[in-house]
Amino acid sequence: MRDLARGVPRRGLLAGAALAPLAPFRPRAARAAEAWPRGLTTSLVVPYTPGGPTDVMARLLATGLAERLGGSFVVENRPGASTTLAARQVTRGRPDGSLLFLGTIATFANAPHMFRQPGYDPVAGFTHVTLLVDSLYVLVANPKWGSLAEVLEASRRGPGAVSYASQGIGTTGHLPMVDLAARAGVEWVHAPYTGSPQALTDLIAGRTDLMFALLGAAKASIDEGRVRPLGIALPERSPTLPGVPTLAEGGFPGFAAGGWFSLQAPPGMPEAQGEALSAATAATIAGPAMRDFLNRNGLIPMEPGPGPLRARLEADLASQGELIRRAGIRPE
Repeated sequence: MRDLARGVPRRGLLAGAALAPLAPFRPRAARAAEAWPRGLTTSLVVPYTPGGPTDVMARLLATGLAERLGGSFVVENRPGASTTLAARQVTRGRPDGSLLFLGTIATFANAPHMFRQPGYDPVAGFTHVTLLVDSLYVLVANPKWGSLAEVLEASRRGPGAVSYASQGIGTTGHLPMVDLAARAGVEWVHAPYTGSPQALTDLIAGRTDLMFALLGAAKASIDEGRVRPLGIALPERSPTLPGVPTLAEGGFPGFAAGGWFSLQAPPGMPEAQGEALSAATAATIAGPAMRDFLNRNGLIPMEPGPGPLRARLEADLASQGELIRRAGIRPE
């Protein structure tokens, strides 16, 4: 019998193994810890305000990395300028593991098209460590709106009748709303915020009418009736909200929106150190604390490693640029 992976007779492999001295087995987590600098204090920069699901995910990740790599991992919230303030801080940092970035599709695929000078190169300006998770977005409204059809009917009476909140210009809460309004042939007033908690608070209070929100950020408010879910921004319904139709079902065929999260470091991180960080991150995401959080918040683990991350980043950099151009948004 042959080993299909290598094309070598299995018998020969076993015979060779019997003659060769056995190397000591070291778990992957232990090998990762050996490649990581001992006693290092690392800042994990998050481009959003404290309190939202992204911040919670970052703190779970920091805890898991500290357990697996040693040293200290501290979350640093640095919101503003559609995530570019945080990105500029990291791209200028030392590649020694002391500074990491919780990246997003907004940072790497949206902002480079939204700003003439974002202050960083989305591809060459970072060490791209690994993808983390993909996100489920839901269109939610103040409860005064009974359905998406009702919102659209009011919108067509004249510009300014309906407003929407987002986490900022060019974010995953903004561009899908631009796309949806364009498809519906309506005009909505945009109210940008610096994070989803403040945006959701004003939506509940009736200061705005609509927003695309992470399922995790809006789930409690949905369950309590403080906001009304109008549509899921995925091709299929979510098991978490089975009674909520997709936006494709609501009259917008092919509509889908979402966003991913990733882990980056300043450019030039040594390969062995990046591999250690990627392995420890994958182990943290597979752990029970993180899995429970992801399940409750509609977040989907993604294939780890720098290769899948770079492929997704480059594909979305092109597709989001096309969406921004079609939406008529000019770089600032």
